[in-house]
Amino acid sequence: MARRGKGEGSIFKRKDGRWCGFITVGHDEKGNQKKKFFYGKTRQEVADKIRKALNEIEQGFLVDSSDITVAKWFKTWLWQYKKQTLKESTFSDYEGIIRNHINPTLGRIKLKDLRPEHLQTLYNEKFESGLSLSKIKHIHTVIHSALKQAVKNGIIPRNVSEATNLPCKDKTKKEIRVLTPEEQQKFLETIENERLKPLFILALTTGMRLGELLALRWENIDFENRIIVVANSLRRIKTFNNERNKTVLAITDVKSEKSHRIIPLPEAAYYELLEHRKRQEEEKKQAGSAYRDMGFVFATRVGTPIDPRNFERTFYRIIKKAGLDINFHALRHTFATRLLEANTHPKVVQELLGHKDITTTMNIYSHVLFEIKKEAIDKMNSIVIRKNKDDTL
Repeated sequence: MARRGKGEGSIFKRKDGRWCGFITVGHDEKGNQKKKFFYGKTRQEVADKIRKALNEIEQGFLVDSSDITVAKWFKTWLWQYKKQTLKESTFSDYEGIIRNHINPTLGRIKLKDLRPEHLQTLYNEKFESGLSLSKIKHIHTVIHSALKQAVKNGIIPRNVSEATNLPCKDKTKKEIRVLTPEEQQKFLETIENERLKPLFILALTTGMRLGELLALRWENIDFENRIIVVANSLRRIKTFNNERNKTVLAITDVKSEKSHRIIPLPEAAYYELLEHRKRQEEEKKQAGSAYRDMGFVFATRVGTPIDPRNFERTFYRIIKKAGLDINFHALRHTFATRLLEANTHPKVVQELLGHKDITTTMNIYSHVLFEIKKEAIDKMNSIVIRKNKDDTL
């Protein structure tokens, strides 16, 4: 064993090839030494961690990590390591995952005692309860990131989330709801005299998400070149002040780099928006000084953003009148399905929808693609049959 350097504590090589070191950070109630362990791939890495810890002890910064629970560490990780780097909406999502999914099951476990079995049981139980696979993956992402930081800090020797297996098949996946041509016509007839008719037309002709539509500003629409720049989304997020469970409307960046996109403005939507802008100018005059012009294409009668919850009440009133059973996202699915039925290349559909990769598009609309494949085979079949008939003549 290599000689111990000054201020390095005790360092040794483990049987698994990794290096380990420890220092004494105090004594328990029985007088026994309390040790803090550090791990690394090299002796030097461990020595550096120990020197840093000893320096923190001298400055009074080092806290004994032996009694840190999962809940306590995840709170530290979220507020001290992620608060300044995450978007407000993502931070709110992470906080909700920790509060609703991680802490109730794992919160009281000491971080040093957390094992792969604990996490695997959590994932399995969430899966069996009907939670979507995408949500379980999101939970895993949060856990993995928090534990990765704990390893960097020398609180735990390894990231136990790396030893887990996520469910590979989404048992909660439901068949998407798409409007039939007849239902689509019925919906269009029902929205004819609605104030927000242009929003519904835009949803059906561009596939934009609800949050993207509600965050759309006039500056995002180039009428001359007939294009729309999708850059933001509007949603409710939780605030973290003294008022419990308070939420606020927030304009955030779109979901991903691919979601930031340029969409051609369809002719039907183009004329609807021109008329909508004229009506909005009339609303400004009627509201007078009460109008807050924030530049939103779809706003309340006094110019403020439309709360998604209020919009959904309007939407469900409309579909009830139309005799339909859909959610707003069905309009996006209908847009994509019509494109695919018209033999639009899936890559184009992916880019219009703003999906991160084409796999997402292919998985969601696999039923449509199968029908397209079937039509292609039928065409080939008819070609072969016709050729055989020609050869026999």
